[in-house]
Amino acid sequence: MADFKREIERKYEATDATRLPDLGRVAGVGSVAHEGAMELDAVYYDTDDLRLAAGNVTLRRRTGGSDAGWHLKLPVAEGVRDEIRAPLSDRVPARLTALIRSRVLDAPVVPVVRLVSVRDVHVLLDGDGAPLAELSVDEVLAERLHGGDRTAAWTEIEAELADDGDPAFLDTVGRALEEAGIRPSTAPSKLARALTETGPDATRPREDEPRTAGDHVLRYVRRQAEAIVALDPAVRRGVPDSVHKMRVATRRLRSALRTYRRVLDPEATRPLGAELKWLAGELGVDRDQEVLDARLRARLAELPRPLVIGPARARLRLRSAAERGGSLRRTTAVLDSARHLDLLRALEALLAAPPLLPGAAAEPGDELVRAVRKDHKRLAGRVAHALELEPGADRDAALHSARKAAKRARYAAEAARPALGKPAKKAAKRLKAVQSLLGDHQDGVVARETLRALAVQAHAAGEPSFTWGLVYGREEAAAAATERELPGVWHRAHRARIRRSAGG
Repeated sequence: MADFKREIERKYEATDATRLPDLGRVAGVGSVAHEGAMELDAVYYDTDDLRLAAGNVTLRRRTGGSDAGWHLKLPVAEGVRDEIRAPLSDRVPARLTALIRSRVLDAPVVPVVRLVSVRDVHVLLDGDGAPLAELSVDEVLAERLHGGDRTAAWTEIEAELADDGDPAFLDTVGRALEEAGIRPSTAPSKLARALTETGPDATRPREDEPRTAGDHVLRYVRRQAEAIVALDPAVRRGVPDSVHKMRVATRRLRSALRTYRRVLDPEATRPLGAELKWLAGELGVDRDQEVLDARLRARLAELPRPLVIGPARARLRLRSAAERGGSLRRTTAVLDSARHLDLLRALEALLAAPPLLPGAAAEPGDELVRAVRKDHKRLAGRVAHALELEPGADRDAALHSARKAAKRARYAAEAARPALGKPAKKAAKRLKAVQSLLGDHQDGVVARETLRALAVQAHAAGEPSFTWGLVYGREEAAAAATERELPGVWHRAHRARIRRSAGG
């Protein structure tokens, strides 16, 4: 199993004349341990077209230092990366290969850059001798191994936070360095600088400012596609909420393809939409169960202890374990499937040659408003229909249908927000409130079905079913309250609908 480390660091420019300030005078530092110099030799791997570099992902095999081995670095936020480590071997370890699969697809990775660094390390310690951060001065020699044969050399300073340290301490160190005339680096990583200085810039091309409706829709589609790719390794690692985020990106992308049918040819995108629906469904199996478990646990926790009769909590735990057992393995199998790989290829093909229709050339304030208003109108019809029905199974089904329409209308407004500004922002916010309310109602419908099944199982096992009936009643009361609240929430959302184009 590969090791994991959250890496929080800052990089600074240095020259031969650069002198470090007195690090012992940095606020919070009790002492400085100078560990001396070491040589690090790292070979970075990527595809021929540098797909990993385009996603700010680095894969290297490094010797020297205390952490020799294979290192995969995945971006988390600016200045923050997750580093997954594996022991030295001749080939890329299978675990790391799986984590880059969504980016490289079936393209092989080859050595692209070699970096040889002489690193002089200073460890900043607090008053008790505990490490706060590691500050190193790196003299770097970069050699291009693929796509050129140029070399480059530079010196940089790197400040890396100690494990479980306070990121604010790096701000303190940064101020001390800048007061000494040392400036932040403009390169996000050594690899990025090496690629830039030894050959054509390997980073993703800068996006032009969107002007047409097509520009805006494609930018939104591209960001959702990138989210699906970027979240793949997080899902495989079991990072909390990563499955939910990938599912949301999948749904947003599918919704955009359906909403902006005058921009992207629906006949061409329909097969992709079907595959996105499949992926969202697969990702939803565990997520839906997680939401249901949390809801039922909370309902039981609300009850006074004397009303929890029999082994209700134990039965709920057993049910949860049975339903969710092996969920990560199932999800990983989906991501490893040929079907998922084909979906990722289809996303690439869509972005490389988007099937644009005449509506793509229209002004955003015309075409995007038309699409957003159409989705809002669909939602209005479904809400009106649901509210006309008597409480019961038919109304529950109609409210669930309205929830789906609310989600699509909200995503449409969010996609249009960069072009339409505050009206789209306000509309999306109000539609989110409608979606959340209807979502809670649907969760209650599912919860009642599960509670009835739990009561039947308890009765068959000779256990009291009183508690399950009590919780069922509370779910019924919550559903009735939600239905009473819906007209007001919907009225506010309907008033916030986009009424005109951005130019009108």
